[in-house]
Amino acid sequence: MDSNTEVVLAARAGLTGWDALVERYSRLVWSVPRSFRLSHADAADVYQCTWLCLAEHLTRIRRPERLGAWLVRTATRQSIAVLRTRGREVSLDRWEPVSVLPQPDEVVVTNDRQRRLWTALMTLNERCQRLLCIAAHSPELSCAQVADALGMNVSSVGRTRTRCLSALRRKLEGLR
Repeated sequence: MDSNTEVVLAARAGLTGWDALVERYSRLVWSVPRSFRLSHADAADVYQCTWLCLAEHLTRIRRPERLGAWLVRTATRQSIAVLRTRGREVSLDRWEPVSVLPQPDEVVVTNDRQRRLWTALMTLNERCQRLLCIAAHSPELSCAQVADALGMNVSSVGRTRTRCLSALRRKLEGLR
């Protein structure tokens, strides 16, 4: 099975097609919650929820060639929902002994650097945000997989990433 249309039609028809879908997109779906730095358990929940959503909507997928982008959007929404929920909880496994805690000045510098980076990233367009998050947190994905996930032409992934990084650098310089 070569095209997404063939794989989606096979998945609608039976388990063999579903296995082909999971094999084709498993790494991509896993990369999304990883890019949000979710715990392994939360990432596994997002992964499962994403596939469950696809199973529920498989017969309504109108453009199978865009399935990668649909999966990334769904996993992104699931990841954000988990972050919102987890942001209200205090995790005991994140507590560290006092002896290994960073110095207060290191925390301030790190937090300021992270705040500036995220502020600059959030001012970029959604395509750049998604491309840079995938590139940063899932460097093992091929250009073809990234292009499929973002609905881009494979040959434009590198140029677009370069433009997005340049725009991010300019935004960061403006925040100093």
